Amino acid sequence: MSTAPGLHFEFASATDTGRARSNNEDSVIVDANAALAVLADGMGGYNAGEVASGMVTSFIKAELGRWLAEASAQATDSDVRRAMDICVDNANRAIFNAANSNPQYAGMGTTLVVAVLRDTRLLLGHIGDSRCYRWRAGELVQITRDHSLLQEQIDAGLITPEQAAVSNHKNLVTRAVGVEDTVLLETHLHEVQPGDWLLMCSDGLSDMVDDPRIASVLASSESLQDAAQALVQTANEAGGRDNISVILASAEGPAPPSRAWWPFRR
Repeated sequence: MSTAPGLHFEFASATDTGRARSNNEDSVIVDANAALAVLADGMGGYNAGEVASGMVTSFIKAELGRWLAEASAQATDSDVRRAMDICVDNANRAIFNAANSNPQYAGMGTTLVVAVLRDTRLLLGHIGDSRCYRWRAGELVQITRDHSLLQEQIDAGLITPEQAAVSNHKNLVTRAVGVEDTVLLETHLHEVQPGDWLLMCSDGLSDMVDDPRIASVLASSESLQDAAQALVQTANEAGGRDNISVILASAEGPAPPSRAWWPFRR
């Protein structure tokens, strides 16, 4: 549990190899004291994907978690966003250098979703096709946009979301951590209300379970941990073709005062 003026946050997570893979290249880490959650889905031959995802989650928890603990409430949201950018850039360079100095890690990379919760605000960054959803008042909304070939084709009007759902090119990301010497973290600021649930997940969930079914699982779960386990089970029952990872966060506390807010974009 993490406490902040007005709201406090609880977390739960689950990860599973799935039914088709022999190893788990996903990685999830939560630092409840810093209200920090990190999820990554690695890619690469042998165990290189595991190495990349493990590196980025561990690096961000250590570096950003420490910075958040030290900066505390004095830091502005812009300061936090800048810290997120710096930590991700450093992690990207570490993974890129490891991939280029070790032949067994050549070409490795990872997706990333990183969330920092501060009072009534969510600072959310992502790279690749791992996602974050918001569950509010019975409605599930995806609040990240995939960095993927399919999403670019949807945006360009070349295919429909329904066609994308059955495409054979689901795993082609257009942005990943560690693949090049630099990478751009897309960051947004979101309002958080009491009762909100946030769901971060790898595509092992979102490719196997559609949004209405995810919403149904959340609606029927009595707790965050129950929901996390139920989502993993649902993806496995649908075939479990990939590793499955989820992080859930809930916001509890008094309603925030009415005020204007603006999402920022990089």
